[in-house]
Amino acid sequence: MFLKNNYITKIYRTITAFLPIDKKRQGHCRNCGKCCSLPRNCLFLKNKDGKKYCSIYKIRPLVCRKYPRVEKESLNKEDCGFYFNK
Repeated sequence: MFLKNNYITKIYRTITAFLPIDKKRQGHCRNCGKCCSLPRNCLFLKNKDGKKYCSIYKIRPLVCRKYPRVEKESLNKEDCGFYFNK
């Protein structure tokens, strides 16, 4: 099952954020802000000098900290710094 970029998926990711991150996840956040735009821009996503950043990064919710928690949640694989080993 692949998830779509809509509010149902956002609710799903929010609920499942309490589950552990897949051990196959590797990489790091590239601070591109694309995950903060799923399905719409987050209120805390700011833009300064052409770069996006989270204005509440240190206290961001679990859904943000753990995105993508599992491979099927990754909706922006081509830009995301996180990937999943097989």
